[in-house]
Amino acid sequence: MTPLPERLRPRTLDEVVGQPGLIGPEGVLTRLLAAGHLPSLLLWGPPGCGKTTIARLLAERLNLRFAPFSAVLGGVPELRAILDEARACCNLGQGTLLFVDEIHRFNKAQQDALLPHVESGGVLFVGATTENPSFSVNRALVSRCRTFALAALDQAALAALAERAASHPQGLPGLRLAADARDPLLRLSSGDGRRLLILLEGAHALCPGGEVTAAAVAQVAAAPTADHDKHGENHYDVASAFIKSMRASDVQAALYWLARQLEAGEDALFVARRVVIFASEDVGLADPQALVVATAALTATANIGMPEAIYPLTQAVVYCATAPKSNATKGYFAAAEAVRRHPGAAVPLFLRNAPTGLMKELGYGQAYVYDHDTPDHFAGQACLPAELAGEQFYRPGPFGFEKDIAKRLEWWEARRKRPAGGQ
Repeated sequence: MTPLPERLRPRTLDEVVGQPGLIGPEGVLTRLLAAGHLPSLLLWGPPGCGKTTIARLLAERLNLRFAPFSAVLGGVPELRAILDEARACCNLGQGTLLFVDEIHRFNKAQQDALLPHVESGGVLFVGATTENPSFSVNRALVSRCRTFALAALDQAALAALAERAASHPQGLPGLRLAADARDPLLRLSSGDGRRLLILLEGAHALCPGGEVTAAAVAQVAAAPTADHDKHGENHYDVASAFIKSMRASDVQAALYWLARQLEAGEDALFVARRVVIFASEDVGLADPQALVVATAALTATANIGMPEAIYPLTQAVVYCATAPKSNATKGYFAAAEAVRRHPGAAVPLFLRNAPTGLMKELGYGQAYVYDHDTPDHFAGQACLPAELAGEQFYRPGPFGFEKDIAKRLEWWEARRKRPAGGQ
């Protein structure tokens, strides 16, 4: 039997749900169609948001032959055969919409094979991708297309699909949702319309009376996987959310994004390394112990592995998220910029070693004062090159341990400004 998502495919653009900004009454594609000008397109969006359906309906609306091609299953020879057929049809007065699904799976050479056909207008090209085209599609191809981002289906769009399954002639006869089934059905669909209909069809099969229960939805969903991949854009989006949640001191969100990564099979060492970086970059000297905790978590993760590594990782994430924050370690970049401005600044003579007699005669090491031989173990000598005298690269923050550092720096600076022999 034909699966429910295929039976319920929209027959017109008006039936597509969840993309009002694209194909709604004032959507950009709607306006382009009304103007009679539709360029080649790249449709970028998550699975189950309607990319293939929209491409097929555009072909019908424009009276074009629909030529689908999967970049996963086919290669350049198969693509050339489709393009040759499109050329022959064009000679007979029939245009072609070439739909390439998963275009990001093509390598550069394969994507380049499309360029002359897109540029000449021999076909109307529509590519679909779940990956950011900025990273996964050749710049030359992107420049010849309009890129449109499709959103994951929201709760209202998913609910509309569920209602369509109940009312459509080829839907699920007698379908009713129990009061406690609607929320888990929508939640477990994760914005994917195809997944919602598959879950609904499976749960309906488990409920002979037609009323789908929450228990049936949970049974069909089994162990849903988190929306996270280890190599694509979502990998970096989730990692970014993880870091930014710790930076915002939102420990609840930090734990959620930690679990989101680990439950999806993310490399635990990748996560642990990010926490170590965070401990220095975002907590820093406001709480020096954060780096100790994070490094210990990295070592523990490497030694014990998953799943037990969730404990040291959780400890480190909670510690870092709730610690006082400072990004003063970025002072390095100010120092690096000074190096670029003065790459050859001379080391002051008093700071140089003098292992030979000649070096001593030249003044190497002269006037150097050993700090531990002075009161308070502080001689007050300035050690920057002359060209950089007075530069400040590190400025302590106002929180945690750095408050004490700021006091010491102020005290030392006051000592440096005392006249010689002053008290």
